[in-house]
Formats: sequence, C-alpha cells, structure tokens
Amino acid sequence: MIRPQFFYELLQENGTDFFTGVPDSLLKNFCAYLTDTVDADHHIIAANEGCAVGLASGHYFATNTIPLVYMQNSGLGNTVNPLLSLADQDVYSVPLLLMIGWRGEPGVHDEPQHIKQGKVTCALLDAMEIPYAVLESDEEKAAIQIANAYKTIKERSAPFALVVRKDCFAPYTLKSNDSVPAEMTREQAIEQIIAHAPSNAVFVSTTGMASRELYELREKNRQKHNTDFLTVGSMGHASQIALGIALCKRDKTVICIDGDGAAIMHLGALSTIGTQKPKNMVHIVLNNGAHDSVGGQPTAARNINLCAIAEACGYGQAVCVRTQAELAAALANAVAAPDAADMAPVFIEILVSKGSRPDLGRPTSSPIENKKAFMALLEE
Repeated sequence: MIRPQFFYELLQENGTDFFTGVPDSLLKNFCAYLTDTVDADHHIIAANEGCAVGLASGHYFATNTIPLVYMQNSGLGNTVNPLLSLADQDVYSVPLLLMIGWRGEPGVHDEPQHIKQGKVTCALLDAMEIPYAVLESDEEKAAIQIANAYKTIKERSAPFALVVRKDCFAPYTLKSNDSVPAEMTREQAIEQIIAHAPSNAVFVSTTGMASRELYELREKNRQKHNTDFLTVGSMGHASQIALGIALCKRDKTVICIDGDGAAIMHLGALSTIGTQKPKNMVHIVLNNGAHDSVGGQPTAARNINLCAIAEACGYGQAVCVRTQAELAAALANAVAAPDAADMAPVFIEILVSKGSRPDLGRPTSSPIENKKAFMALLEE
C-alpha cells in the first residue's frame, strides 16, 4: 500500500502544491491526510467535481503550476464539460493531474450504483482522449508512474489521470475531526421525520448513509418500503427527483431527505424548487458538516446559511433546528404549509452529529425493485 505522506511528498517534489476535489471512499486516507496537512489556501474541497476542475484551472493560470484534482469515478460525469471545453488541448490546454477512485471496478464487489460507472471509467477517459494509468499500490512502482504522469502532462500541457483501485492507500485516520454541535444523530432525525409524516407522504432520500438509515428504520418498525425512493447514486439530484414527483402527484406530500454535501453539490437546484413553489413538497437537509460516507472530510455547510439561500431562492419558509422538540414543531408547520400558498415549499435544515452506528446495514432490494414498488404506490 502507498502511504499518504509518501504520495503527497511525491506530488510536492513534482511541483504540485494545490489540491481540490470531492472526497471518495477509495481516496479517503489520502484526502484525510490532505485535510490534516495542507492549509486552507492550498486544499479546497469543492462543491462538485466540475467546480474542482475550474478551480484547479484558475490556479494554474495564476501560478503556472500543476494542480491535483481528486474525485470518485461517479463524479467523472460532472467533469466532462470543463475537461473538454476548458482543459482540453484544443481549447485552453490546461495541465492537470486527476486522481480518480475506481468504484465498481470489474471483478470487484461493489454496490449497484457503481457497477456501470466502474465498467466505463477507463472507456470514458479514452473517449475524452485523457491518458491515464492504473496506480500501483507498490510505492516504488507508483513513484515511476508519477514521474511518467508529470512527463506526459508537461509534454501535452493537458490532463493526465491516475485511476485508483480499492485498498491502494495505507490507512490514515482524520485528526481534524470537527463536528457541528448537535443533539440528534442523523438516524434519530430520520426517525422523527417518519413519525411526524402525514399518511399520504412519500420519501425521496439522498445517496449515502441517509438512504441506508431510512431503509433500516423501516425494517425496525416493520413498515413497508414502497413509500421510499432510495437515491443510491446521483449525488445532489434527490431534490429534483422529489420536485418532479411533487409536480405530478399533488395528492402526495413529497418529503426529500437530503444531505449537506449533496445539496451543496448542485445548489442551483434550490432555485428551481423555489421558482416552481410546489405546495406539497418538504425539502429537509441533514447537516453534519461532513462528507460522512466517504471519510468525514468537511463540507462548506457549517460556514454558510442554507436557510437564507433557500429563502432567497423562493422557498416559502426555511428553518434550522437543533433539537427533537424543534424538529417536531418544524415538521408540524411543514405539513400545515400547503394551506397557505405563501408558506410553500418548506425547507428544514437539521443539525445532526457526524457518524453512524457500526452495524448499519444496506438495502437488500435492488434499485429496480425499489423503483417498481415506489411507482406502483404512486399509481394507486
């Protein structure tokens, strides 16, 4: 395995001193080392991977040095536009080192949402004419690959990608593990949301821990799963799925259970919701200030006012809650909001603690089974 410090020092030796991207579970040990080691001016966790390419390009224009952009392969889609219309040799010819976690690598067990992405990761890089290497876990071999990568980047003045397999990096535990003060865990908050939901409610939950916890709570309470659409991938898009349902099914109360990192990833979605003003939609963001499912690196959510953003985007009401009592009151108001046109849609930010219980399971139904059961309910 590659020690994160060793890899970081290799990059520094080659002139890279700026790092940006979106954390990934396969890169979490290296990302954690960056978070602990590199100052805030030289390591920025971006809102999404496309933003990271733009940010890194700006750094190159200002410094003439090669930045590193890291991401999970699921985020590669977010980078296609800036990689092809900004960084490509035929446009601005921006030298970048990309580091891509290879979830869903063929032959390696992974979750359903990663399988297709894993199959096409290298093909996507080929299609974009981005040269790449699958990073070796042996440090001596990796050092040779890094040297070749920088040689290629400088010769082409264009991006080069390192594709990173599972268990490539040696373990490293994040030391700067700040958390938002909170009374509730995320799972406790979701349990409250379920308990206070009206009988006509359907749920759209974001990717990561939230969907897993919603599924487990249904199991615990011996409730059916057909009211829940579990967005196991597509980070940042749960709120738009919920909006699409809310606009077509006015007889349902559509509750979106979002995460802070997911909401920030495509924050512009709030403007569409606020403009459409669905009376039957409640948008809930569980804010623990962290990318919890991929290593716990911080998001920007603890430093911005999500409720003010929601209100500016046209939400009828927006409230931030910290306690179970505050949450119960907010949910009661949210259910009553459709009776007052100027009070919808509703935005609730819930401050929750980081982490999840170690025995948290995963859904046992497939995404297709989840979709079919959910659609059947909507047709009733």
